[in-house]
Amino acid sequence: MENRQLNIHNKTIESVKNGNARAMHTLYQQYSKAMFNVCIRMTNSREDAEDILQEAFTDAFQNINSYAYEASFGAWLKRIVVNKCINALKKQRVDLILTDIDYEVVTDEEVDYSMIELQVERVNQAITELPDGYKLVCTLYLIEGYDHKEIAQILNISESTSKSQYMRAKKKLKQIIVNYG
Repeated sequence: MENRQLNIHNKTIESVKNGNARAMHTLYQQYSKAMFNVCIRMTNSREDAEDILQEAFTDAFQNINSYAYEASFGAWLKRIVVNKCINALKKQRVDLILTDIDYEVVTDEEVDYSMIELQVERVNQAITELPDGYKLVCTLYLIEGYDHKEIAQILNISESTSKSQYMRAKKKLKQIIVNYG
């Protein structure tokens, strides 16, 4: 019950549970931009992100009674958004390159990465160039803040697969950034 007191949107959420359209609009205004950013990072498509965002909010409002105040409303909504993004990617039959094979990660010690100027825009651009499976795990881990156990549950893969995908994504990111020169 302590978490319930921490959520600043409790009154608004209760109004949404009672069918109040203004309260729905208030929550949408509060969270839509952040959730859209999650969608765009995961899908790399403005059109898909817009569609997924609308579907996620529709689902959230239809299932608002299942929100039990165990986590913040934002975290609960983000989980819905991430799952919608993953489902959309699966529907597009994106080759996620998610295998349960563990590979030894070998680092390229000949390249001096400390000399590479890692600008945020450059890294974001490099992430968009990753293969979809790498991009998905990398985005969930680095940007969305999920740990490997959570990623494994979301993607229905093993935790070690999540870790190995992330390591490969990091290696590939470094290669992309080096190639930017």
